[in-house]
Amino acid sequence: MRAFVTGGTGFVGSHLVELLLAGGHEVTCLARNPAKARALFDARVPGIVEGTLEDERALRGGMVGAEVVFHVAGAVAARSRADFFQRNEGATRRVLGFAPPSVRRFVYVSSLAAASPTLRGRQLLGGEPEHPVTHYGASKLAAERAVRESSIPWTIVRPPAVYGPRDAEFLRVFRLAARGLAPVFGDGLQELSFVYVEDLARALVLAGRAPEAAGGTYYPAHPEVVRSRAFVTAVGRAVRPQGPPPLVIPIPGLVARGALWITGATAALLGRVTLLTADKANELLADAWTCSPEAFTRDTGWTANFPLSVGLAKTAAWYREQGWL
Repeated sequence: MRAFVTGGTGFVGSHLVELLLAGGHEVTCLARNPAKARALFDARVPGIVEGTLEDERALRGGMVGAEVVFHVAGAVAARSRADFFQRNEGATRRVLGFAPPSVRRFVYVSSLAAASPTLRGRQLLGGEPEHPVTHYGASKLAAERAVRESSIPWTIVRPPAVYGPRDAEFLRVFRLAARGLAPVFGDGLQELSFVYVEDLARALVLAGRAPEAAGGTYYPAHPEVVRSRAFVTAVGRAVRPQGPPPLVIPIPGLVARGALWITGATAALLGRVTLLTADKANELLADAWTCSPEAFTRDTGWTANFPLSVGLAKTAAWYREQGWL
C-alpha cells in the first residue's frame, strides 16, 4: 500500500504511521516541521512533505501515486464556529480536491461527536440521525458530507474517546489522579465508550483496505461501556496501583457551564484557543457517548485488543517513562 497521511505527526496519526511502516507499506506524511517529524519516528521514518493543509503544492506532491489517503488531521479546538468549519470541512474538501486518480480509498477520521450523544444504556449502532451538540461535532459532520459527495471510494471512522501514549488531553486526568484528585462533570454517571490508540491505528489500516468497508461509516470502539466516575477511578488505579483511590469530585452542571464559559471567554480575550469552552459543556454534560463496533467488526474482522484497565496501565507507564507524570 502507498499511503498518504495527514496529521501523521499527531497523537493518532503517529501510531498509524508506525503501524503502516511496520507492515512494510510506503508512507508519506504532510508535516509543518520535517525535522521534528523525522525525530518522532525511531526505527523507520516515513517520507515527509513539508507543508500544511492550506498548501496546494504540498498536498498535490504528497499524494502523487498514493493508493490510500488517511485524513487524520483536524481541529479539536478553534476560535469560533467558522474557524472549526474552515479547519475541518474546508481542509477536507481541499485534500479531496487534490487527490490523484491513483487513490482507491479515502479514510476519513471523524469523531463520535459528529453523531449525537445518546441515552444511558443505549449505544449508537450506525445509521441513526446525526445531531451534533458542539461546533466541533458539526464541523466534523460537514466534513463527512464532503467525503460522501466525493467520487473517491471512502470509509469514515468515528472514534469515541481515544487514549494512549503521546496523548496530551487525558494527561491532565492522569496528573490530577496522581495527586489523588478525580474531578468529574455532572453526577459522574455519564456513560462513555473508549478506544486505545493502538487499536484505533489497526482499525484505520483495515478501513483502508477492507473491500466491505467501502462506503461505510463505523464506530471503532472497545465494547466496554464505562461511567465517567469509574473511568477517573480506573485512571487513579493506573497511576497509583498500591495507593488509595482518588477522591472523586463531582462538578455540578451549572457550575461546570459557568466555569467553562469563563475559561472560553478568557482564552478569547487573550487570543488563545482552548478545548474548555461553553460550547464544550454540551458534550461534557450529555448523558452518554457510547457506540458499538459491531458493524465494523462484521465488515473488517477488527476487534479491540486492549480493555480499559490494560490500556490505562500502558498509558501511565509511558507517561512515567517520558517524565510526563
